[in-house]
Amino acid sequence: MSEHPVKGVIAAVPTPFSASREIDADAFVEHCRWCLDNGCDALNVLGTTGEANSLSFTQRSLVMEIAASSLNADRLMVGTGTPDLATTVALTRRASELRYAAALVLPPFYYKPIPEDGLFAWFGELVGQTQARPIDLYLYNFPQLTGIEFSPALAARLQSAFPDRIRGAKDSSGNLDYARQLATIPGFAVFPSNEVSLADAGRDNYAGCISATVNIDPASSAALWTNQSDTALQENVRALRQGVAAYPLVAAVKHLVGRRTGNPVWNNITAPNMAIGDGDALARLDAIAGRLVHPA
Repeated sequence: MSEHPVKGVIAAVPTPFSASREIDADAFVEHCRWCLDNGCDALNVLGTTGEANSLSFTQRSLVMEIAASSLNADRLMVGTGTPDLATTVALTRRASELRYAAALVLPPFYYKPIPEDGLFAWFGELVGQTQARPIDLYLYNFPQLTGIEFSPALAARLQSAFPDRIRGAKDSSGNLDYARQLATIPGFAVFPSNEVSLADAGRDNYAGCISATVNIDPASSAALWTNQSDTALQENVRALRQGVAAYPLVAAVKHLVGRRTGNPVWNNITAPNMAIGDGDALARLDAIAGRLVHPA
């Protein structure tokens, strides 16, 4: 397990692909380093923004290896959750071998409804089958996509049963009342998916945020994490988040990363997601970023 628990401002980084859908290692590493150099405390690789569930096991393993060989693995969290246990175990073991700080794990989301005892048993199997080389595990709560919510009671039960492994959760539900409930669990680190929540992190006991839009302006989020009472900064962060999130998030983030880098490889999206083809929409995105992004 990592001796350096993840915390603070974490960008959920996108994955760049060539026109033939090969991973572009150089573009990926450049963007990751830029995020770390400009305010991010850590990175979440192969999350929803990274299009992980559109990639094969081989592609996911390759991205994991590229990141671990080029970046400080103590500052890396990686998404390893899939609907089947065996693949999740294999990816989680690989994350540990590569010395990632943590794995972020979706629930097994195909069969629904799932009794909480079933979810508990599944995560218990994951813990047991990765115990030979343990790695910190974080629950990934995204009910809009998975159709499953980790109840606060289940999160507390898992943390109590496996306190050395189940370390916290990323909550992408957008329900801050729910996130605040999770954050009352002793020793359980909670990361909302919206960086605006950083303004309330001290009050609500958040460990930071894990956000797609941090990719666009990590410096402002880092400043808000440090200066949570700065209302002007909070409004700047809120305006950027709301402006970008008004569009398909993966495509919007990749477009704006491409805008920063000038590298057209970021325009490539894996189906079923699609790039934003509306030129007016892209111009509005560019205007939002140009007006609100904190100078690096």
